[in-house]
Formats: sequence, structure tokens, C-alpha cells
Amino acid sequence: MSSRTRARGVKTAAGVHTVHIPRQRGRRGAQPFVVVVPERPSLTREALGFLGRALWRSRRALAPTVLALFAVPLAAVLHALAWWSGLLLAPLAVAPVVWFGFLQVRRPGRGSVIAWRAGLTVLATAALAWLALAAGFGPLAGPLELLWLLTWIAAQSAWLIVRRTH
Repeated sequence: MSSRTRARGVKTAAGVHTVHIPRQRGRRGAQPFVVVVPERPSLTREALGFLGRALWRSRRALAPTVLALFAVPLAAVLHALAWWSGLLLAPLAVAPVVWFGFLQVRRPGRGSVIAWRAGLTVLATAALAWLALAAGFGPLAGPLELLWLLTWIAAQSAWLIVRRTH
């Protein structure tokens, strides 16, 4: 770096290099450009970048996890604002059973088809019942934590199995 491009008397943070580009022709009175070049990203920044890229690549595979993680604060907000919202959500837990009965009448399934439908019905009923109970009593009340964890593991496992087979 020549003496014309080196910064004189400029204080910078540790690990940061500054380079002054001298004044260009025809720009009298204008200040020179200053380019700030960071040295290297820290190990923490590299690790967070790697984790973020990995999560972005597998975002579709982690859909049940995202829904489960959004359900906890949603239930907490519903419980804090109106505990009686659990009473309004309770009939919604019966909807998967109604869907299963309607589907079995319209398009009867046999073997693995009925097993997958029944499993999906049980899983959706458990998730909606958890949401109703968590909105009424709070998401961390009693065994609701364990029910949330088991429902999340089952939903994520079923999601990954279905995505591999189709």
C-alpha cells in the first residue's frame, strides 16, 4: 500500500482494515472514499451461518417442528388474553374424528390406508386437544408439556416417513 492510499490518523476497531482511495480528478473539495474491509468472520458467525443454511435447506422437512414451536406461544397468548378461548377450541378437537368417519363412508379404505387415516386422525385430535387445553390452562400446566412433546415427535416422524415414501 503506498503512502497515498494509507489512512493517516484514522482510528478503527480491532481487526478492521481501512483503505483510503485518493481523490479523483475533477472532484475538488470532495472527501476521499473510505472502504472498510472486515478481517474475517468470527467462529460464532460461521457456526450460525452454517446452522441457518442447514435449516433453510431442510425447511420443508421441518414443517411440523415449526408448527409445534409456534403453537406454544400461540397457546400462551390465548391463555393470557382469554382463558375461555380453550372452550371455543374444544369442539375443534372433534373435527378429525368427523373427517375420518366421513372419509370412511365416502371412500372406504383397507389395510395400510385405514391405518394411516386412523393415525392421522389420532395425531390431529391430540394436537387440537392440546391446543384447546393449553389455551384454557396454559401451555406448561400439568402433563401438557409431555403431551406437546409426544405429539411433536409423532408428527415429525410421520411427516418424514410420508415425505420419503412419496
